[in-house]
Amino acid sequence: MKKIKKQITNNLIMIRPKHFNFNIETAENNHFQKKDERLSNEKILKKATSEFDKMVLQLLKNKIDVTVFDDKKEIVTTDSVFPNNWISFHQNGLVFIYPMFSENRRKEKRKDILEKLDDGYEIKKIIDFSSYEMDSVFLEGTGSMILDRQNRICYASLSERTNKIAIKKFCEKALYTPIIFKSYQKINDDKSLIYHTNVMMCVAEEYVLICLDSVHSEDDKNNIISTIKNTQKEIIEISEKQCNSFAGNMLQVTNKINEKFLIMSSSAYNSLEKEQRIKLLKYNKIIHSDLSLIEKLGGGSARCMIAENFLQKK
Repeated sequence: MKKIKKQITNNLIMIRPKHFNFNIETAENNHFQKKDERLSNEKILKKATSEFDKMVLQLLKNKIDVTVFDDKKEIVTTDSVFPNNWISFHQNGLVFIYPMFSENRRKEKRKDILEKLDDGYEIKKIIDFSSYEMDSVFLEGTGSMILDRQNRICYASLSERTNKIAIKKFCEKALYTPIIFKSYQKINDDKSLIYHTNVMMCVAEEYVLICLDSVHSEDDKNNIISTIKNTQKEIIEISEKQCNSFAGNMLQVTNKINEKFLIMSSSAYNSLEKEQRIKLLKYNKIIHSDLSLIEKLGGGSARCMIAENFLQKK
């Protein structure tokens, strides 16, 4: 019997931070990051850990399966709270490891996590693209790529961290069709490429939430719209201002009793208009959690903090 392709999972993987802080290397092209000199390193870690724990608690309260791995004490990784950038897990047993832009983020890749998961899940093959780092070719997992797993479509917005060569290689190995485009955010009076696709786009089972205003090429925009329409998913638009509040950085999941939820930060939730919330609530409940410090210093939000586990249990 053929397995149904799943878009969402109830099995999430998260990394509890021990060294969270502002990363000057990633700030080079992540314009969502803002430094805060007022807080000591100790206060930063305390607040970030509190935000992380409260989010996990909300997920568990809603019967969503979360596996939490602790950060390695001896390896200083300021951004390890965002595991979806270095690894992805797929229903057919494939695991991909990705080439990371920031040198200090490459230390986040951990064999012990794979070994632990291999005890309970079927890992058929690990495909490691890390060697691309030698050629400055980067692809930061499901930050760089938004996967329509049901229809095998990979949406990817090009940037320093999302390289066309690596996208095509992933699509070749994973059997996805690439939809490649550019999206921008305004920085003062200038415009800059959005560093990760998952801050402007979220693909759920029945809809796609997207900031189409950030896609400046009409050809790219029309191609995205027609592709989404062909998959019969509803398009729910967000503005650039909402995108800057991480309204694009959401993830739809299910729980142990097959209820659907959309996970987001409180800043993302508060940026939504009433009509947008009504549209989203047609399809799923909403979970939101305060991630203000993680968003400010780390430049990522709720979706970035979750690696989805689609592997089959042994």
